[in-house]
Amino acid sequence: MRGYHDIGGLSLGTVERSEHDYAFWEKRVDAMLVLLSRKGLITTDELRLGIETLGADAYERMSYYERWIASITRALVARGVITTDELGRRMAAAAVRGDAA
Repeated sequence: MRGYHDIGGLSLGTVERSEHDYAFWEKRVDAMLVLLSRKGLITTDELRLGIETLGADAYERMSYYERWIASITRALVARGVITTDELGRRMAAAAVRGDAA
């Protein structure tokens, strides 16, 4: 059975091949993944598993880097690196500072 994330071989229209600029937050997510991987706090398999188990609705609704950050968050919480309470407090503080986006 094909998972909702497995779109290989399906006809989904034209692939956009042009380069695009990445948003600042997308660059941050990419850098965060590199740093966490180097520190042994997340593996490629964990990232992939987190993305593949988001659920079909979340997977379809989220952008590429939104899926990454959701997966990274789940892995860090599972490893005990950060708690959901601490994450919530930090997100609220970032929103007050204006750097949540």
